[in-house]
Amino acid sequence: MNSNLAQYLQATEIIDYHHPTVKAFVQKRIQGASTPRQQAVTLYYGVRDDIRYDPYSIDLSVKGLRASTTLENGRGWCVPKAALLAACCRSLGIPVKLGYADVRNHLSTARMREQMKTDIFLWHGYATILLDGKWVKATPAFNIELCHRFQLKPLEFDGTCDSIYHPFDLLGNRHMEYLRDRGEFADVPIDQIIKDFYRTYGSPQQLGAFDFQKDIDQENPLGR
Repeated sequence: MNSNLAQYLQATEIIDYHHPTVKAFVQKRIQGASTPRQQAVTLYYGVRDDIRYDPYSIDLSVKGLRASTTLENGRGWCVPKAALLAACCRSLGIPVKLGYADVRNHLSTARMREQMKTDIFLWHGYATILLDGKWVKATPAFNIELCHRFQLKPLEFDGTCDSIYHPFDLLGNRHMEYLRDRGEFADVPIDQIIKDFYRTYGSPQQLGAFDFQKDIDQENPLGR
C-alpha cells in the first residue's frame, strides 16, 4: 500500500480502534453492510445519532479525546466524534483523514457565549473518508434530536458527496459559516488545538461543570 495512504489507516492513542468497545460498536453497526461505502455510511449515522453532541464535554486530554472514551461516555463534541468515526472506519481498512476548520456557529447557548466571548469555534472537526477512490467529507457532530430541537436540516451522508454544515437552518436563519480551513491530518493535532483554545477561550473545559441539555431545554423549550 502507498505509504502516504497507510498513515490514514493506523491506530493511535486517540484513534484506538483495537479497543473492545470500539470493535463491538463497529460490529453492531455494520450488520448487513457489505461494501466499504455501505459500512462507512452506517457508521456515520451510528456516530452521529448514538453519541449525543455535547460542546460542554470538552476534555483536551488524550484520554478525553479517545474514540473508546467517547463511546463509553455516550456524548462528545465535534473533535472526538470525528475521531470516533475515523477509528470505526479504519478498523475495517477504510482510510480516513481528520479535517478541521474554524467556523462561526449560530447554534450556541447563553452560557457558551458568556464563557467563550465569541461565536467562532476553532478547530471544528470532521472526517474525510476514502470511498470508491474519492475522498468525501463526513460531519457526524449534531445528533438528530438536537437538529429537530433547533430546526436544523440534519446532515446526511451517502458516501459519495461531502457532508458539511448547511449555512442556514430550516427557517432561513444563519446556522454555520466556514471561516478558515485548518487542513487534514492523520491524527488529532492535540497540541495545536490546546494552544489555540487556551489562547482564545481561556479554559473551555470549565463548561464541563454545567449541563448542555439542561441549558438548551431552558432556552429553547419548544424549539424555535
